[in-house]
Amino acid sequence: VRDAITGGHREADWVDAALLEAFWFDGDAQWAPVGLLSGGERRRLQLLLTLVERPNVLLLDEPTNDLDLDTLRQLEDFLEEWPGALVVVSHDRAFLERTVADVLVLDGSSAGRRPGGYAAYEAERQLVHGRRRLAATGQAPAAAAGSTSTPAKDRPAAAAPKGSRRSPSTVRHQLRAAARALAGEQARHDELSAELAAAGSDHERLAVVAAELAKVADELATVEESWLELAAEAEEMGLDLGDA
Repeated sequence: VRDAITGGHREADWVDAALLEAFWFDGDAQWAPVGLLSGGERRRLQLLLTLVERPNVLLLDEPTNDLDLDTLRQLEDFLEEWPGALVVVSHDRAFLERTVADVLVLDGSSAGRRPGGYAAYEAERQLVHGRRRLAATGQAPAAAAGSTSTPAKDRPAAAAPKGSRRSPSTVRHQLRAAARALAGEQARHDELSAELAAAGSDHERLAVVAAELAKVADELATVEESWLELAAEAEEMGLDLGDA
């Protein structure tokens, strides 16, 4: 194994030894004949033969498919300090969040770069989906400028279960509360989106803002769902949504 890493032309140094130990080749394992390695050990050795060269650009195609969990976690830790460019194709969202700063989205009709990693892209996708659903009702409430949070008194009530009866005034009141909550969540989402764009290449800041953006996107989806249910109930009662 040591000869494979060094190419057999030099003695392994402490950097080689540290890399081997990091990927579970320690002690006698470093002196084992390659022909006696297990399938998992050979896959790890193949990975090491690439990493030891320290290339400027590293391409990983579905790396999580053939690696055990311990090796995968070690690879994630290794890539956090990777000095070169990293390009990953993977279905593993957790791995992408740990290793990349931007994603390139291919949606069948176009391609686009999304800073902030997968979480930021998913948050944006949920927001667009929610706005389309609201637009389909013909009455999407506008975001309130300057609003960055949703006070408890403005949080929307859940729509009443089928078969229950509420007065039109109650539904109208709750629909207005839902509209205020939605405006607050949309404003917060816009604020975080601006922060994400301003983070530039600050990977730590990108990760923090992207995580918060994903959380706000989930809250926004919940508020949108409440507004849609209340709007549907109001329409059944013949209420004018413009007044709500």
